Amino acid sequence: MASPNPENGCLNKLKALPQNIWNKVVEKANKAKKMAKDDPRKIIHSLKVGLALTLVSLFFYFKPTYDGFGVSAMWAVLTVIVVFEYSAGATMGRGLNRMLATLIGSSLGFGAHWIATHSGKTGEPILIGIFVFIFAGIVTFVRFFPEMKARYDYGLLILVLTFCLISVSGYRDDEVIHMAHKRVTTIVIGSIISVVICILICPVWIGEDLHNSIAGNLEKLGNFLEGFGSEYFGTSEGGQANNTNKSFLQGYKSVLASKSSEETMANLARWEPCHGRFRFRHPWKQYLKVGTLARECAYKVDALNCYLHAETQTPMEMRRKIKEMCARISSETGKALKELASTVKTMTKSSKEDTHIANSKEAVEDLKCMLKTGLWEDALVLEIIPAAAVASLLIDIITRTEKIAESVQELALLAHFKSPNTTSTSRQQHLLHRGTIQPTSDRSNHIIVIDMPASE
Repeated sequence: MASPNPENGCLNKLKALPQNIWNKVVEKANKAKKMAKDDPRKIIHSLKVGLALTLVSLFFYFKPTYDGFGVSAMWAVLTVIVVFEYSAGATMGRGLNRMLATLIGSSLGFGAHWIATHSGKTGEPILIGIFVFIFAGIVTFVRFFPEMKARYDYGLLILVLTFCLISVSGYRDDEVIHMAHKRVTTIVIGSIISVVICILICPVWIGEDLHNSIAGNLEKLGNFLEGFGSEYFGTSEGGQANNTNKSFLQGYKSVLASKSSEETMANLARWEPCHGRFRFRHPWKQYLKVGTLARECAYKVDALNCYLHAETQTPMEMRRKIKEMCARISSETGKALKELASTVKTMTKSSKEDTHIANSKEAVEDLKCMLKTGLWEDALVLEIIPAAAVASLLIDIITRTEKIAESVQELALLAHFKSPNTTSTSRQQHLLHRGTIQPTSDRSNHIIVIDMPASE
């Protein structure tokens, strides 16, 4: 057998190289196109960063500004690069942290330099070293506090950096005040440009993303529970479970890993000014509480999902004895969660979820009464366990749903959710003020008679 020629193999690879490179380029272009189509805000953010950098670059192009700041104008460019974030909350947080930390660090650094210079040439470097050691150690330790780590970690880092730059460089440079002034001014200018462009041009509100995320997670849990009964007990239309679209069975999994992203969004949302439906000092911590309860419910839902594909299953004829109650519990609980999701999303108070929770509790009582009658006396224990576990999980989910409902009601109170009849009530009050509505005394059906003024 003739051995393959290595030269032919290398030649074929070289011939295929341009095509392979082109295929990679097309693949990356398609991914970029899909990402831009899924979230056009990313394209707008890229353009905003370019605009901000162009504006701060003018310090170098115009002679008056360059003569005033010199090479220190580069701090404005660096500030835009490190401060400008995707969301308005993140940009404001970084901008304010950087401005305040630079101002405080420069002041403390100048103070340390002034004290050190009055100790003589021998004591000056010793005192500066002691000040840097103590200050850096204290601030670094403070960064370990969870509250400081969450909101002010970047500011504390810049504080140490600025203090060291001003105090240490002042040992060789006598113009410490001038150096600190130029650094503070350029950083403030860069931060203000970043914040103004981020907020005024198509802003991305991270608080609104958190709001929609919490509502979406509750809806995913509701979708699963509404469809679980038909999947487990085979009670969908046609007598068998629907196999065409089961994406709702996997949607809840994103809720399980939502803790980190929700905490990050809540910390950044606190920096945002009031906008739209979100007021100043909006109760973002309450969103975290709702999210935590939603994850607890998602863990129970995940356990339910395991029983859909478990190797050991309760026979269908035995499941059908409790399917009516369990399917009603699952359906009513799912409707309650979806109603709570609608309450959060529309920021409108509602009490419909209480009706669904009450219906699910009635189904639980019916299930308990049926189990007391010796429903599965002749069945094997191993056959009963899966169905009993499903029923127990559904009962536990009702308790979780009640806690979520209480937390959402507290959120509605703190965030001043509007009532569903606000618009109609204000309209009726306006017509009553004009004298065009005369409410009747009929209490049976509360008819409102509209008495229009006679035309002349």
